[in-house]
Amino acid sequence: MAKFSPEVQKYADQFLQAMKEGSKMDHGSDLLRFSCFLSEEAQKVTARINTGFHNQKELRALFAELTGSLPDKNFKLFPPFYTDCGINLHIGKRVFINSCCCFQDQGGIYIADDVQIGHGVKLVTLNHGKSPQDRTTVYPEPIHIEENVWIGSGAIVLPGVRIGKNAIVGAGSVVTKDVPEGVVVAGNPARILENLNHS
Repeated sequence: MAKFSPEVQKYADQFLQAMKEGSKMDHGSDLLRFSCFLSEEAQKVTARINTGFHNQKELRALFAELTGSLPDKNFKLFPPFYTDCGINLHIGKRVFINSCCCFQDQGGIYIADDVQIGHGVKLVTLNHGKSPQDRTTVYPEPIHIEENVWIGSGAIVLPGVRIGKNAIVGAGSVVTKDVPEGVVVAGNPARILENLNHS
């Protein structure tokens, strides 16, 4: 479903395509300005999500307003919840997001079925240039979380990471690279502690 008017939706579609292609956002560019517009729109909806009590049916409706797509009937969210785009957040079936999570979804966040996300998890899809001359340039990279992943409280997942199905990310971990299927990772940077396929 379209989140915006047809004219604005056209720009939103162009933005999503640019993010899919990994287009950088230069300081002062139209792409970065539209990203800021999307952030303000997302803040309007998350402010409502995070104010007062809402039952899960109401939260699903607000989440649909935020993302432009109605989540599965078994989607569950415990507010507060923060994201600074919304329209590049893709949620599968039976997903649970615990309270105080912060998603930076401009670069694309893809969450598959049966994923559980603990308190205070941060999913980060944008990076800045390393050199001082390039510091204001923004580089998007998507995060992919595959089926039946459990991400523990306080974990941070960095741009471009894919977490394989059935994996567990330990609480407080900083995930800097892809996680294979069926393993437990933890630490900063996160490393493999256990292979669940051999347990």
